[in-house]
Amino acid sequence: MARGLIEPERVPYPRPRADWVRMLVDRRISDRSSVPATQPRPVLYVVACGAPPADQLPSFVGFAQEQGWDVCVIATPYGVKFLDAAALEDLTGHPVRSEYKDPAEPDVLPPADAIVVAPATFNTVNKWAQGISDTLALGLLNEAVGLGLPLAAVPWTNAPLAAHPVFLRSITVLAEWGVRVILDLAQLPPATGGPDAFPWDGLRVELAELRRVLEASLEP
Repeated sequence: MARGLIEPERVPYPRPRADWVRMLVDRRISDRSSVPATQPRPVLYVVACGAPPADQLPSFVGFAQEQGWDVCVIATPYGVKFLDAAALEDLTGHPVRSEYKDPAEPDVLPPADAIVVAPATFNTVNKWAQGISDTLALGLLNEAVGLGLPLAAVPWTNAPLAAHPVFLRSITVLAEWGVRVILDLAQLPPATGGPDAFPWDGLRVELAELRRVLEASLEP
């Protein structure tokens, strides 16, 4: 795989089969039967892993809301340490979830229409590409692949870990599945840390593409 920017436009989304699209529509109608008709906004899950850019989420969440998304934040267990859950809950109106709920508990979040993973750590990227679901975040991401939801990920790790062959293979696998991978290896920090050059602007641009693909997937 080329060690540089993975340009999203070169990784086409696999259009879900007709029966998958029908299943998604039926599922959303069923799951949202109790949601008032005045809230038709598509639902965006933002999955945050344990890396410093997670503390910058409020700005991106606010931008997504301005674009018409109903945003819910999901964190990995370690990701919770890097973000302000209370502030994000106030901003989104939804609880920040990081653990599986008890079987008898109701689901407090609406079902996702699209998901972005920002930041996506070395650990989460590799586990996701292997289909491992040992956290709530990974369980949702693996389910989303099977459902054919629009997905985008911004891997963020240090440069030595990004050069690991397993990581490079995992990035390739995710791209082959249709995940829109935003990654510029030259901008990753060194092992000793460095300036934060997280590509929020690239993710903002990609959000419009997620919306376009979502709307196309729901066309009759």
